[in-house]
Amino acid sequence: MLIELKIRDQIVEAIEKCYHQQVDPSLVQLQNTREEFEGDITLVVFPFVRMSKKSPEQTAAEIGEYLQQHVAEVDKFNVVKGFLNLVISSSYWLSVLNSASANANFGITEPNESSKLVMVEYSSPNTNKPLHLGHIRNNLLGFSLCEILKANGNKVVKTNIVNDRGIHICKSMYAWKMWGNGQTPESTGIKGDHLVGNFYVRFDQEYKKEIEALIGQGESREYAEQNAISMLGAREMLLKWEAKDPETVELWTMMNNWVYNGFDVTYKELGVDFDKIYYESETYLYGKEEVLRGLAEGIFYQQEDSSVWADLSAEGLDQKILLRSDGTSVYMTQDIGTAKERFQDYHINKMIYVVGNEQNYHFQVLSILLDKLGFEFGKGLHHFSYGMVELPQGKMKSREGTVVDADDLMAEMIEVSRKTSEELGKLEGYTPEQAAITYKMIALAALKYFMLKVDPKKNMLFNPEESIDFNGNTGPFIQYTYARIRSVLRKAADRGIEINHLIGTETAVGMKELQLIKLISQFPDAVKEASDNYSPALVANYIYELVKEFNQFYHYFPILIEENVEIRNLRLIISENVGKIIKTGMKLLGIDVPERM
Repeated sequence: MLIELKIRDQIVEAIEKCYHQQVDPSLVQLQNTREEFEGDITLVVFPFVRMSKKSPEQTAAEIGEYLQQHVAEVDKFNVVKGFLNLVISSSYWLSVLNSASANANFGITEPNESSKLVMVEYSSPNTNKPLHLGHIRNNLLGFSLCEILKANGNKVVKTNIVNDRGIHICKSMYAWKMWGNGQTPESTGIKGDHLVGNFYVRFDQEYKKEIEALIGQGESREYAEQNAISMLGAREMLLKWEAKDPETVELWTMMNNWVYNGFDVTYKELGVDFDKIYYESETYLYGKEEVLRGLAEGIFYQQEDSSVWADLSAEGLDQKILLRSDGTSVYMTQDIGTAKERFQDYHINKMIYVVGNEQNYHFQVLSILLDKLGFEFGKGLHHFSYGMVELPQGKMKSREGTVVDADDLMAEMIEVSRKTSEELGKLEGYTPEQAAITYKMIALAALKYFMLKVDPKKNMLFNPEESIDFNGNTGPFIQYTYARIRSVLRKAADRGIEINHLIGTETAVGMKELQLIKLISQFPDAVKEASDNYSPALVANYIYELVKEFNQFYHYFPILIEENVEIRNLRLIISENVGKIIKTGMKLLGIDVPERM
């Protein structure tokens, strides 16, 4: 807040004038005053006691007196041990409300020509299976992070890297060739990504049978895993693909197109999109070129079996394989190539990878390898590392077919939304078409908000029923509050009540109104902090605190029936601005809010 910057400067000046000491502004620790004490902003005084050579209480009182004399907005102060609590005048808070009211994009900083360009990679699916619950958290975090970065004045490129090659892709291809009987999405009525995922599961089932058969013949498990017929077939298919065998490439193209069509449907339903999509099948070649250049320049080394490695022992890490003995690439090779291509395509100031925390080591190594290869951007890569998401029944495994598909989960959420809404009578009077649209809006809000309100670094448990509760810290609760505010404003208009958006700074304002105005003033800070910390959760939980405070206010203080015109006007403006912030903040999370509910 601007008032905090002003107070910080005046505290530095107070120390200089009162104690003849120069102080670093970073030592000035300001925080919100705790609820049990009177005040708005609290200064931690202890760092200045050695300068004043007085008790913390006396030091706090002297600084407080100086601020009261030199900062018009400081109405009064009190001292609690080593803490100086400052009370900011109500006229200041009303001026803040006036500013928020006058700004349709309050809290948002639009990018300009000098803005930094940030590229954010998220989603990163494999073309051997549909998107699942883990992908949902990834997509929602990535999309929301992009919106938050844009809201802080950055230019943003939303990008996706599709992992469309490799042994896992060949497993689905091999299974379709062996047991598919020519099935297609059209012939089966199965969505393309689901159909291909079914064959990935089938491969694993057959592969396990072959392993057990070989072990039964006296072979070791290690030998069986390496020499099972299905695994040998998938490896042969990968070598043929890299050699551009026409039949293999044709099969690969057909099955990948099935998956892409399926992904497009899921992305649209989830409400996420991309500005640029890269494909591993193209970028891995750039990566191989760079690895071979690194080998020629002595940056990497080759083992007797012709595999290429990086020695990272000097960095406190181990040896990292970059090319297998048969010349095929690994994920690291592809990521090197993709990074190089991205920085050639765009003049990126920052590259952010939204990838789960199980890949922390991978991105640590990627940064080091790019730096070794001479790319200046190597050290500046940021891994947005997030925790895993589970359902109450536990972990999921794609190859065993125990994942929760994104499509199935969204369909389930819409059904839960329908049942919950009907039981509570939330959408009475809606046409079937209106109700269907609103059920979906509520379902996606429940899903997205529940995912995004949790600190990204933490693992989380997703409970569909809990997420759709119309009370508590949920998306539907916030949506319902927004709809309530819109209803109040519509009724005001219907009654011919005109809102005067310029409030006099001498207007009488109660404690509850004041608390809401203070929360409104914190929205720009919440948006900035969310960007600085790469955490959509900070926006989500700020909105919840605002909504919770508004609902308490709504239940105890009349708005439309308030007889004092000045107070009624103030309460309508507060309601209007709370609604505006809810809509803006939820948009940063990729969530829509209904006008009626």
